[in-house]
Amino acid sequence: MGKPSSSNLAVRLITVAIAGPLLLGLLFFGPVWGWATLVLVAAGLAGHELLGMTHPEDAVARAIGVALVVAMGTAVYLGGEDPLVLLGAVLVIPIVAALVPLWRLGDMRTVALRMLAGMAAPFYIGGLVATVALLRRDLGDAGPAFVFLALTIAWMGDTGGYTFGRLFGKTKLYEAVSPKKTREGFWGSVLFAAGATLAASLTYLPQLPWVHALILGCAGGALGQCGDLAESLLKRATGVKDSGALLPGHGGILDRIDALMVVAPLVYLYARLSGS
Repeated sequence: MGKPSSSNLAVRLITVAIAGPLLLGLLFFGPVWGWATLVLVAAGLAGHELLGMTHPEDAVARAIGVALVVAMGTAVYLGGEDPLVLLGAVLVIPIVAALVPLWRLGDMRTVALRMLAGMAAPFYIGGLVATVALLRRDLGDAGPAFVFLALTIAWMGDTGGYTFGRLFGKTKLYEAVSPKKTREGFWGSVLFAAGATLAASLTYLPQLPWVHALILGCAGGALGQCGDLAESLLKRATGVKDSGALLPGHGGILDRIDALMVVAPLVYLYARLSGS
């Protein structure tokens, strides 16, 4: 990631200043259904961005794909109350996605990519993003705090990666996928994420043992970097610089949640398995 210009940095800060309080206000003080709705909307927008990379000339297929992404996210969210809903989605959605290219054939050279993207997007985006809503709903009074923990692991990991990469970065991490990422940045991400979880353990999440916090932070920081690399690979393979332009100065929704999409399931599984 290159150094942002002063004007672009100002736009980024303004976006954060406006969106941040609204996001946290809904998380901590809004209804559970309101947060779930926001999460599903974000999943739909991210799905639109992903399918825009793989289906750039087929608005109809993109619309169907977005509907399947939201359907899978909804099924994951409701699956705890009615497992048949989740099972039905897991069985039906891939079938529908596989049949869409038969109707929207297009260029035969890209049909395999479009078919597989349509089948994968509901799971990769809809299923993973839904865990951000499950954290808020399933963990009782601690739900908002665990969502905030997942957010800070992802975002502080990104900050640590950028900071260490700028200050100390010399050795390329995975140049073929993301030329500007470095191994030093990777360890900065792990360090900052671990610091965020340790701070949570010592302040707003006292039920999180500090040893667990450090392990969770290190795992989340590393996994978040892998999630970022996975999205970078998608963009590089399709010749796209940013997934979208919805967030001024930040790119698209998918650009902002690529790490969160893999961190949130990790935090959710830890919280449920540990009984937090």
